[in-house]
Amino acid sequence: SVLSHCCQQTESLDPLPMHGPELGVQADDIDAPEIEQEPKQEVLENKDVVVQRVHIDGLGRTKEDLLTYEIAEVFRAKNLIDVMRRSHEARQKLLRLGIFRKVEVVIDTSRGEDALPNGLDVTFEVTELRRMTGSYNTMVGNNEGSMVLGLKLPNVFGRAEKLTFQFSYGTKETSYGLSFFKPQPGHFERNISVNVYKVTGQFPWSSLRETDRGVSAELSFPVWKTSQTLKWEGVWRELGCLARTASFAVREESGHSLKSSLSHAMVIDTRNSSILPRRGGLLKIHQELAGYTGGDASFLKEDFEIQLNKSLFWDSVLSASLWGGLLLPIGEKPTSIADRFYLGGPTSIRGFSMYSMGPQSEGDYLGGEAYWAGGLHLYTPLPFRPGRGGFGDLFRTHFFLNAGNLCNLNYGEGPNAHLKKLAECIRWSYGLGIVLRLGNIARLELNYCIPMGVQSGDR
Repeated sequence: SVLSHCCQQTESLDPLPMHGPELGVQADDIDAPEIEQEPKQEVLENKDVVVQRVHIDGLGRTKEDLLTYEIAEVFRAKNLIDVMRRSHEARQKLLRLGIFRKVEVVIDTSRGEDALPNGLDVTFEVTELRRMTGSYNTMVGNNEGSMVLGLKLPNVFGRAEKLTFQFSYGTKETSYGLSFFKPQPGHFERNISVNVYKVTGQFPWSSLRETDRGVSAELSFPVWKTSQTLKWEGVWRELGCLARTASFAVREESGHSLKSSLSHAMVIDTRNSSILPRRGGLLKIHQELAGYTGGDASFLKEDFEIQLNKSLFWDSVLSASLWGGLLLPIGEKPTSIADRFYLGGPTSIRGFSMYSMGPQSEGDYLGGEAYWAGGLHLYTPLPFRPGRGGFGDLFRTHFFLNAGNLCNLNYGEGPNAHLKKLAECIRWSYGLGIVLRLGNIARLELNYCIPMGVQSGDR
């Protein structure tokens, strides 16, 4: 009787769709499973049970002590429904470690001499990832094609460590990066990572080419409902002109510089999805201090992002967001073009070219030391709901209003003058379009934009 009920209930707790075998993260839009309220559930809830043993089958190089933290809650279950709920949660935790390709759960009555009449054995059947996984793909964009090779060694030392190497060979630039990630056993959110990299970027809106060679170390940990990250980064930056027509202001910035900075980030994210959220909010606060640990770049940089999402009638969603930032030079040296803020384009103020507003010289955009930007969006289903329940649900109609400003400040004038300057010459735009959701990775927008408040030099 116990077994037959158990099997029926296990069906309703089938694994949730995973968004990739190595990440083991739930698909964004799927909420935690709700077990249907049925008369037979009362029988199961009232049936007291004891979890006597938990087995993990299929372990190779993984150390068992790592997994005892993830499955400990299963032993605290008091009835069958509780056993299945906690087993499912433990399965999610095991997949989140990124070391198993597959995890299955089997619940059975206890056997053996010491078996209790109401004893249960829970077995996790796991399949480990290979010692080395690789990837190869090509990317095309910004008038450049590149070949990207990736190499990943999951579970290097048996406790969910990960070593990743990525190499990108392009028609114009070559980049690479090596990173090592180690979580604290039993607390996956607490982790450290070390990175060594060389990245080259081209920024045509500034006629600028930048090559960064650096090393960084990060410590991430949760505090209450926040995710905190502390980071040190040392980077040797080489700036050069992308074209012969580069302005004198950009040529003046060319050359080598060394930045050593300490930064802190705090994130609170209650959204149900990062691409097209239906509810929840996001708060990001980031600060960076450069110059006190060496290097020739000295500044204090503060920026933030707030986003709120609310579901409305007829399956529509209202989303409001606000960004802002301030860059304060420390000492006599002016800030670098590589550290300033940029504004404009589909990720901030639609209807303007990418990062093509604010201070500029001979058509090259130099960035600003202060900015703010806001957006109000209304997402609705497609008219007449074509493809409802299937492919059509990936599309949304999009109405938007964006506004913002970017400028340099005279720091001797005081806060009131700064606010007044940020409130002058506000650029804004409005329009409508269609949004296509590409999995949980990206979104594609086709918009008709009407830019307003355009200033001299904006593109």
